[in-house]
Amino acid sequence: VQLQASGGGLVQTGGSLRLSCAASGRSFRRHTMGWFRQAPGKEREFVAASFRGGVSASYADSVKGRFTISRDSTKNTVYLQMGRLKPEDTAVYYCAADQGGLIASATGDARAYTYWGQGTQVTVSS
Repeated sequence: VQLQASGGGLVQTGGSLRLSCAASGRSFRRHTMGWFRQAPGKEREFVAASFRGGVSASYADSVKGRFTISRDSTKNTVYLQMGRLKPEDTAVYYCAADQGGLIASATGDARAYTYWGQGTQVTVSS
């Protein structure tokens, strides 16, 4: 599986952005797709995940109510709609996919994902 993330950019506090992650391959539905982010000097952290088949989603507490993850199986693409952005959302955002057997309780663990995109920079100005 190859992942290509896009959609990052510079936005003011309170603004919105939509990130996209296009996946190669024919088995998109069986992969849990996640978004993670890494700010300078910080560890990579979980943002959101769409469980395989899109049956459920999970979010970090810091983005609940502001971000929405969705997926379009016809386009093999997962999206992260980000709203009410804050300066602390500034980071490089990465999309990731598991091998297909990830359990629901592990969706927030970066170690559970096998495939990673190249990252897209999101900068929120104050």
